[in-house]
Amino acid sequence: MADHQDLADPADARHDSVLDRYPMRDESGEIRPRFVGMIEDAVQRGDALFLGKIVAELHEADLGNLIEALEPDLRPKLIELTASDFHFSALNEVDDTIREEILEELEPETVAEGVRELDSDDAVELLQDLDEEDQEEILEHLPQSERVALERSLDYPENSAGRRMQTEFIAVPRDWTVIQAIAHIRDTAELPDRFYEIYVVDQDQHLKGAVPLDRLLRAGRPGPITDLIDEDRRSVSVLDEQGDVARMFGKYNLVAAPVVDTENRLVGVITIDDVVDVIEEEADEEVKALGGVRADEQLSDSFWSIAKGRFNWLLVNLATAFLASSVLGLFEGELEKMVALAVLAPIVASQGGNAATQTMTVAVRALATRELGPWNALRVIFRECSVGFVNGLAFAIITGVAAVAWFKVPGLGIVIGLAMLCNLVAGALGGILIPMALDKLNADPAVASGAFVTTVTDVVGFFSFLGIASLWFGFH
Repeated sequence: MADHQDLADPADARHDSVLDRYPMRDESGEIRPRFVGMIEDAVQRGDALFLGKIVAELHEADLGNLIEALEPDLRPKLIELTASDFHFSALNEVDDTIREEILEELEPETVAEGVRELDSDDAVELLQDLDEEDQEEILEHLPQSERVALERSLDYPENSAGRRMQTEFIAVPRDWTVIQAIAHIRDTAELPDRFYEIYVVDQDQHLKGAVPLDRLLRAGRPGPITDLIDEDRRSVSVLDEQGDVARMFGKYNLVAAPVVDTENRLVGVITIDDVVDVIEEEADEEVKALGGVRADEQLSDSFWSIAKGRFNWLLVNLATAFLASSVLGLFEGELEKMVALAVLAPIVASQGGNAATQTMTVAVRALATRELGPWNALRVIFRECSVGFVNGLAFAIITGVAAVAWFKVPGLGIVIGLAMLCNLVAGALGGILIPMALDKLNADPAVASGAFVTTVTDVVGFFSFLGIASLWFGFH
């Protein structure tokens, strides 16, 4: 139990700002353990009034952090005790594993009531990772119109704009005037909490264009709304991949974009906050993939789940390591004659692997952002080979001098220098060609490149070093 000796009874704070009296974070921004202990004590006591006040004052992101800090069995209890004060958008701020565990513990009626308070995009995010059976059980408790809208969004492909979009937006007929549009915005109660533009549609909901709010408010009142349409405004298809949408936002400096179905009917809108989430998710997945870690691995996962997820990739790496080591067996006699070869061979392989990883990282990122394609592939390949050659030449001199100084064998410097040059060029080629080939085969370069690139540099490093050594010392 937390030490509360410097905290007053929480009940004393019921008429004050609780977070002013008991700040959640310390000066460095970390959650105070005593604050977490105080909340856990209140949950165990069932102090709904105090907890409701805390939850009402916390931002959804902070509330998500607090939920993660609580003991697992207390998380659903906190939600049940705070009821109407708890905003379910906080559950989108926690690890996927924690969210699923909480939703499984809560009654479907409770979840459905929380879902009704969310924007459609947040509601879809909350439900999409649940089993279809659990989704159906929750959706059954929603009004028919809300249920149909969510089911339609959940039917779109995963990672598509249709899954990410918000179905609340403002659309006006194309024969309206500016006055009518402004009056509609002012007098309509059920509007999105935040919006950046309104959309102009025909009678069949076909998108005719977008009108930014700043242009609408600065316009002359009597004019038709169609005069204000932004001709350059780009729309998004429900089937577009969310990563492509994020890149479009970055390229054209967008804060919102209309989403249309396959018949150009307006069905939703994607805003910049959704795009930021996409960018963070994709960056997280790429970093994990480069390390051979599952994209859905979370800090809250059990050790057994993590071990199973990492096993297969480690098995692939073990197989490629055996392949690289088999090259050493081809030169067993040379290794027995000169111990220096066994000492220096891993240096050549390791340096080539490091150089290849640098090239591979740039290539994988460029492929993901669509900056690398057929139009510039040859130029980039030549550039990377040139980089590998220049660095290879530099490290050939450095390692050659070091090898001679270490083992007092002049020829060893030439051997390791030539091998270093060969392997850094090979690493540059492998680092860019392998990701490009995997991308052509519709495989994720971030996931599979590492093992293949490492194998190339190990095999080329060992074979070039020991092969050149065998020839050099065999004839000199």
